[in-house]
Amino acid sequence: MSNAAAPTRNPTAWAAFWVGLAGLVLMPIPLFIGLILGGGLSLVAAVLVVIALLKGLARSGKGIAPVVFAAIFVLLTWGGISIGGGTIW
Repeated sequence: MSNAAAPTRNPTAWAAFWVGLAGLVLMPIPLFIGLILGGGLSLVAAVLVVIALLKGLARSGKGIAPVVFAAIFVLLTWGGISIGGGTIW
């Protein structure tokens, strides 16, 4: 059986997507809860984004779309935290 017939997936990309989305959703919780939960999850998602991007590039671009969305979620979370999200909202 040929290896080319097997579907190539990037589960790390989807993990980065969901963890980044969870961080973005949890970030607005006030009283530093969102800062700890959303910020912590966004750091994990940032590491997963780098790993998934390297895996996706090694697989000729498979799974790059969820990585891009995860990176956007991470940037939005960090941007929200920098203007006070998770602390005073």
